[in-house]
Amino acid sequence: MEVLKLAAFSQNGQGGNPAGVAFYDEMPVEDEMLAIAKEVGYSETAFLVKQADGWRVRYFAPEMEVPFCGHATIALGAALGERFGEGTYKLFLNKSEISVRAEKTSEGAFEATLQSPQPHSEDVPAEFLKKILASFQLKVDSLAPAFPPRFASAGAKHLILFLKDRKTLADMTYPFDEVRALMSEQGLVTISLLWQESESVFHSRNAFASGGVYEDPATGAAAAALAGYLRDINWQGKATFTIFQGEDMGVPSRLTVAFTPKAGESVSVSGEVRHIE
Repeated sequence: MEVLKLAAFSQNGQGGNPAGVAFYDEMPVEDEMLAIAKEVGYSETAFLVKQADGWRVRYFAPEMEVPFCGHATIALGAALGERFGEGTYKLFLNKSEISVRAEKTSEGAFEATLQSPQPHSEDVPAEFLKKILASFQLKVDSLAPAFPPRFASAGAKHLILFLKDRKTLADMTYPFDEVRALMSEQGLVTISLLWQESESVFHSRNAFASGGVYEDPATGAAAAALAGYLRDINWQGKATFTIFQGEDMGVPSRLTVAFTPKAGESVSVSGEVRHIE
């Protein structure tokens, strides 16, 4: 069995978040998929089985199954495009149905655009927020007042924290096991720390202790959740925006996000894909 190794949301052919993509005739048992994900060692590996009008997909991190993974969906979209041609592919997840569109770039590589599960957001319990801020060595006045902390989901649950300045984002640090336990309490997949550069550009770092990884260099699911969050708080910026992630890890990644004004409507997240040698 071959696991394709692809980096999603790469930037000008560099960086991006590595993902495994494995095609099967029948879906393996969970223990086998978890073992393969651990062996591959990336933050997620996607497992695909052909169905009549689409593909059944499951995502595994080294330590857990993830309900939805954006960068692995972008990677599998490119893999489908390479194998079966440009077009839109229907994907059946554990709890939702989405799609991914594969397109060839002028350089002959592939990029992909996913349509997320329906996003929503909710308030964060004050005591939980207090514990998280302490773990990340942050204070309430470290946060940007225009962006209230919230849980946000678009197929997977994330904590959204906006910081006042870029340096605080660059200095992100946290105790792995402590934060992993806190994330487990709330079923969080990542903690997304963000800084707004402009009305159409954000910078992000994503702690992924829940999945056994300190930091994710590009997180498509969190990008979709962010768009839903911005819509929920009536943010007045651009409906299409760019997220730069992985810069502080030395793994530059670029995600393009677009959303409509309609509450709860799916979000599109796009990015280029490169093969990992």
